[in-house]
Amino acid sequence: MSTFYKKLAGHVEERFRGLLSSITLEHGELTIEIPRGLLLTVCRALRDEDAFRFDQLIDLCGVDYLDYGEGRWQGPRFAVAYHLLSVTHNQRIRVRTFAEGEVPVVDSVVEVWNSANWYEREAFDLFGIVFEGHPDLRRILTDYGFIGHPFRKDFPLSGHVEMRYDAEKQRVVYEPVSIEPRTLVPRVIRRDHRYEVSEGDERSA
Repeated sequence: MSTFYKKLAGHVEERFRGLLSSITLEHGELTIEIPRGLLLTVCRALRDEDAFRFDQLIDLCGVDYLDYGEGRWQGPRFAVAYHLLSVTHNQRIRVRTFAEGEVPVVDSVVEVWNSANWYEREAFDLFGIVFEGHPDLRRILTDYGFIGHPFRKDFPLSGHVEMRYDAEKQRVVYEPVSIEPRTLVPRVIRRDHRYEVSEGDERSA
């Protein structure tokens, strides 16, 4: 393992001691987990402080942990992962926070990184994660009349409705799905040595 990210992990752990839920160095990638209430505080520090300068948000995605670990997952179901890049220091970091509650809610980071705007709309559209403080939180990929969130693990592959053009009404109409849900491809889990955790690759706070 390169000492580059071990050094960064040490700096992050020292700077945010007591503020992080966990810090993990695995497969050459550094991941920190932040409680929802401290998300904006830590993100601003990662962006502004000279030791980090993570001035670019290069990706943001939702995560659904339903059935994760073959059903043994005990934590909150939904999380948001942020992938940050420091051009100044040529380093990357992944930030994760969990969205708790029946309606998953986290704070919007648009005020920290403006590029989060469409990413957060996508996570809202596909996972139903609400980003509090977002300036224009609405669907971005599915139709405005779409029901549900298609990247949730319990969303049926066939969906809930189908649409067609009705010649008599001269408009598109929505109807219940006319095909039965079915699985055509069996689930296959492959063990790959490239993703095995070696001793010394993981640190936890």
